[in-house]
Amino acid sequence: MRATQNRPGPPAARARTSPGSRQEARTEATRRKLLQAAERLFARDGFEAARLEDIAAEAGYTRGAFYANFESKEDIFFALLEHWVAQRIGEVNALLRQHPGAAEQLRALREYYVQNAKDRQLALLALEFKLFTLRHSEAAARFRARRQAFRSCGSDLLQRLAKSLGRSLPVSSRAAATALGAFSQTLLLEHLVDPKSLSDGEIRRLLELVFDAVLIDKT
Repeated sequence: MRATQNRPGPPAARARTSPGSRQEARTEATRRKLLQAAERLFARDGFEAARLEDIAAEAGYTRGAFYANFESKEDIFFALLEHWVAQRIGEVNALLRQHPGAAEQLRALREYYVQNAKDRQLALLALEFKLFTLRHSEAAARFRARRQAFRSCGSDLLQRLAKSLGRSLPVSSRAAATALGAFSQTLLLEHLVDPKSLSDGEIRRLLELVFDAVLIDKT
């Protein structure tokens, strides 16, 4: 019995607890916390005002820890964009897997669109990404390349849904995806600036109307 207790675990188990694996896990945890801190500060203070020292402190790390994971404030900004795009694509794909039929997928996507438009931090970050592109022309191509992944996913999805339902989009799928995103972000920003201008119920109804009008041409 003693020999059995002292016997090393299987190779897979040993690999999971190896020093290299533990270091990778710590590195990933540090990177994740820095990204979360950057997301909060960029949404709160804006890209220009946020300092990398503040991002590191917000995450509970030093400036050295920041540079061990990111080259600059711009680098973490783009890493945050990539994370945001990947997260949204993952959420939409997971949502659609839960609904096998095209009509059900359309209803689920419509609700996701309405609910997502309530995300204050998301709207502020989207605005920061756009302002950054306008103010830093040398980074514009880099921004557009990363954003294109999400835009392509959205436009392809809308095109597939319309085709499955036997209908056609009133505009190109790219224009439809762009318009839906721009409208939801603008409505939320208006609400944040002046909450009395639009109620939550009015925002929801407007989003539903625009989603239905842009997505499916019933004429």
